[in-house]
Amino acid sequence: MSVLGRFLQPPGIRIAPLGTEAAGRLAAIHASAFARPWSSLEFARLLGERSHVADGLFVGRSAEPSGFVLSRAVLDEAEILTIALAPAERGRGRSRRLLDAHLEGLARRGVRRVHLEVEDANRPALALYRGRGFRETGRRPGYYLKEDGTRATALTMALDL
Repeated sequence: MSVLGRFLQPPGIRIAPLGTEAAGRLAAIHASAFARPWSSLEFARLLGERSHVADGLFVGRSAEPSGFVLSRAVLDEAEILTIALAPAERGRGRSRRLLDAHLEGLARRGVRRVHLEVEDANRPALALYRGRGFRETGRRPGYYLKEDGTRATALTMALDL
C-alpha cells in the first residue's frame, strides 16, 4: 500500500528538513536511543552530503528537534539509516507521524523503494515498520554488537512506495 496521502500533522507537531546545524542535537538524541551512538561530527558529515535526507520532529514552539529520521537516497531507492526520538517523546505515536512524513518526502524525490535494517528484538521499531507496510527481506545473524558484548540479529526490510 502506498503511504501517499496518509500523513496529517496534528496541532503542536511540525516535521521539517534538517541540515548540518542540527548535528549536535541529533547526536544527543541518538545517544539516548542506541548503545553505539554516532557523534555530532558523523551527523554533520552525513547531513552535508547531497544524497542524505533528514527530517526532524518539532514539538510545540521548540526550535530544536525532538526526533529525527535520516536516509540516504540514490536514484529511485533509499535506505533509512537511523530514526530516533528523545525519551520524552517515545510511546506517543510521534514516530509514525515522523516516518510517514519522511516517506512522503522520499516519494516526492522519486524514491520508489525504501530499505532499512533493525535489530530483531526491537519490538517498538518492528511494530512501526510493519505497521507502515515494510516487509522482511533478509536476516543478518550476529550483525549488531550489544553493550554486554553479545550479538543480535539484524532484519532487513523494504517498502515499495
